Amino acid sequence: MTKEFKATPYQLESVKTGSQFNDAGWTLDAPNEQEPSLIRAIYNKKQIDVKDASYGVFRFADWLPVHKMLEGSSAPVTYKSEGLAKHLGLSDLHITFSGYWPEKGSNFRTCSFKETEAFAVGGRLKTDNGTILVVASAGNTARAFARVCSDNNIPLLLCVPEDNINALWFDEPIKDNVKLVVTKSGSDYFDAIHLSNMACELDGFIAEGGAKNVARRDGMGTTTLSAVTTIGRIPDYYFQAVGSGTGAIAAWEANKRLIEDGRFGSNFMKLMVSQNTPFVPIHDAWKADSRAMLPLEDDVARKQVEAIDAKVLSNRKPPYPICGGLYDAMKEAGGDVLLATNAEAEAAGQLFKETEGNDIHPAAAVATATLMNAVRDGLVQKDDCIMLNITGGGEERFKSEKEIVYLKPSHVFDITPAMEDVKSVLNELFKK
Repeated sequence: MTKEFKATPYQLESVKTGSQFNDAGWTLDAPNEQEPSLIRAIYNKKQIDVKDASYGVFRFADWLPVHKMLEGSSAPVTYKSEGLAKHLGLSDLHITFSGYWPEKGSNFRTCSFKETEAFAVGGRLKTDNGTILVVASAGNTARAFARVCSDNNIPLLLCVPEDNINALWFDEPIKDNVKLVVTKSGSDYFDAIHLSNMACELDGFIAEGGAKNVARRDGMGTTTLSAVTTIGRIPDYYFQAVGSGTGAIAAWEANKRLIEDGRFGSNFMKLMVSQNTPFVPIHDAWKADSRAMLPLEDDVARKQVEAIDAKVLSNRKPPYPICGGLYDAMKEAGGDVLLATNAEAEAAGQLFKETEGNDIHPAAAVATATLMNAVRDGLVQKDDCIMLNITGGGEERFKSEKEIVYLKPSHVFDITPAMEDVKSVLNELFKK
């Protein structure tokens, strides 16, 4: 049965200038502004009314820039930790889980919080003009968009590094409206982004927009909305592993809306974001108190990315310097960039499974490891209200219970392909 759903009323605002304007349908930048700035959705409703769980992620639609509701979503679930909290000596630890954990009411078919983005972006997108959505990804985002776009008949081009295509697993085949192209082995996420940018220069292809897309950020922000509306207050600390930092920007923006709501407190959660050593560009910029990312040679970056277990944390050009980006978020909210080794993350993942009862993704294990270290080092106190954002989990269990299929690439491109090749291949793939 189709639920009654009305388009969410909102305007867009430039973070840099504060100027407000209407959404032209797929606005990613403020019109007539020279300096780069994120834009933000300003919702008509200042106090959020959370719908029942049957709406999935659209239970938070008051603060999602959407005109329609897609089928098949699940919302992040927040619960008060017992096992991990007891092990760490914490009295007020809350886990926000996005993944597969039916007993908790979490049914993300791709086991990642990237589904929150994909459903929100799909709910914002108007597809009746034949445009093809283009998404670059290091893995989890591609899986989420493939599943959501396949199920909701949204034309999609995915650009992924070839070394990451083992992330493109599904419990049922992906339809032909979704096509996967890859940059050859030895490339990384930055190379996939470059390929996607080339695709977007062609007629009929539009960039999903990444951090610039208000729907993507506000979809991710539902993790914070889940936590705060469940706990009843804004936490003191927010722990999450970051590749681009978009999830932490989203948490900060949701935090600002929740302060304006007036029912949950007036504090900012300190953003305790984490990276997987040795690939730590956000950490290095933050510790240098530099708004600009520090120089990093391509070959060095690729070697570092090869060395990390949490491959999804491998963004070389994150939305950190841009106005309204991660640097600004952390300057206003407070917090720090923490580090975890592969070994620390692996141990943390094992501890989570033993104490809480479910497996978690490597990135979520990085966040858990840094929480463990923060407790050990006295960065947080035992009575602090802490939100741990588990951005993916239940995959081992999901795969053991389902028949798994993989999406195969339609084409393998060189790391730096020629524009003529890109045009020729994509025109063939998406023949009308």
